[in-house]
Amino acid sequence: MRVGGMNAFSRRGACPALSAPMQTGDGLLVRLNPVAGGLAPKSLIGLCESALRHGNGIMEVTARGSLQIRGLSPDRAGLLAAEVDALGIAVRTGVPVETGPLAGIDPQEIADPRPLAEQAGAAIEDAGLTARLGPKVSVVVDGGGQLTMDAVSADVRLKAVRAEGEVLWRVSVAGDAFSATLLETVDADAARDIAVAALRMVAEKGRAAHTRDLSERQLASLAGWHCFAPPSVLPDISPTRGEIEHFSPLSPIAKVEPTTKVAGGAPSAELPISPLVGEMSGRTEGGAVERPRSPIGLFNLGAGHALGIGLPFGSMAAQPLLELAGQALQLGSTEIRLAPGRALLFLGLTESASASLQASASALGFVTSPVDPRTRIAACPGTPACASGRIATRAIAETIASESADLFDASLTLHISGCAKGCAHPGQAALTIVGDENGAGLVVDGTAKALPAGYRPGYDAARGVAGIAAAIRNARHPGETAAACLTRLGATEIAELYRRN
Repeated sequence: MRVGGMNAFSRRGACPALSAPMQTGDGLLVRLNPVAGGLAPKSLIGLCESALRHGNGIMEVTARGSLQIRGLSPDRAGLLAAEVDALGIAVRTGVPVETGPLAGIDPQEIADPRPLAEQAGAAIEDAGLTARLGPKVSVVVDGGGQLTMDAVSADVRLKAVRAEGEVLWRVSVAGDAFSATLLETVDADAARDIAVAALRMVAEKGRAAHTRDLSERQLASLAGWHCFAPPSVLPDISPTRGEIEHFSPLSPIAKVEPTTKVAGGAPSAELPISPLVGEMSGRTEGGAVERPRSPIGLFNLGAGHALGIGLPFGSMAAQPLLELAGQALQLGSTEIRLAPGRALLFLGLTESASASLQASASALGFVTSPVDPRTRIAACPGTPACASGRIATRAIAETIASESADLFDASLTLHISGCAKGCAHPGQAALTIVGDENGAGLVVDGTAKALPAGYRPGYDAARGVAGIAAAIRNARHPGETAAACLTRLGATEIAELYRRN
């Protein structure tokens, strides 16, 4: 895939595909999503060599499981694209339809999501929606198993569930598994058609729209339309512009737990699909939300193993990544898959080979334990890698992870941003350190764009966080999470702890 038109770079917020690199503070950035879902070890070695030749040597795996190469110049981006072609790596184009990193090879998955994902992608393309939808619109097709896609947000989610001995697909929109609005639980064909119908509605609202912008009436239409009308009428020639009127008093929507929003009202006594409970609801029998398993660690695939290894803060220099891929090749790894959660999964390894590769990864600086505090910290490249950065984010993050490790239980996420753009973590975090002209500001329960409650010099930011960690250590009640303790202390006290320590 040659890159043409390098004089016009994609705008911020667009997807920096291989054919449309995005301008960042450290040059152009490209994102690769292999069509096959993974890479041969030799292919990853080749990509690392290309990154060293043409970029600044920094490679990343994103929170959604995409591979990024940073620091390219316009002419070098074209050379990189040519080398990707020469390596035989086919990269995904069009609306992303994402499946889990163990799709099709996990003996514990409810269903292989790949056939439905392929059908949905083809239907979206056939409907002419690719050019009409914004670059951040996405679909997730989750077959379940050891590594779900529950933590990945999407415009449309299709999740496999078991119901009375058959596999159905739970369709929801606008969020991750715990915040999305539930529409229907249906068979694969209906799930595909509802997904396309939802994206047609989004396309009608313009390229800046997402399913979160759909009205309650549109959501209710999606929830029941397939019972009454074929997808061909929705929504382009519908007199209600995609909002299908119901011709039956029966609603197929059931009201479920408050963590899952539902389109529609209370369940009917004659629902065609029973209310979601137990496994189908994504909850344990006790009603507690099941936290998705980390992609870091060893996974039993029956005929072999997969070893998950994380990139610290989602980033690693190309040279150690090249060395790790080389060792994986020598140990017999057949494929390397990109995993949401900023990790790589090495497939085809024996248990002993996995242990050997894990030890090598640890020595090279990779994350090899799911409880490593670095997994709870989101940090962009910062200075000196990024011209937009005001603070050395990665150095600060490493110090905090080392000196304040007990701060990071599963309840708390720290975001360290070199500037107010917040590239590494656009959403809210319990604590955010953001660089600006005043130094390293602290935002409590907000984003990098918020006004900091307190400042200290960038080089000394880690000591401010150490003060917060010490206070939590002293004030925490038995069984209390770090996040709950922070809430109890209050934003004013936390900011003062950060400033004065």
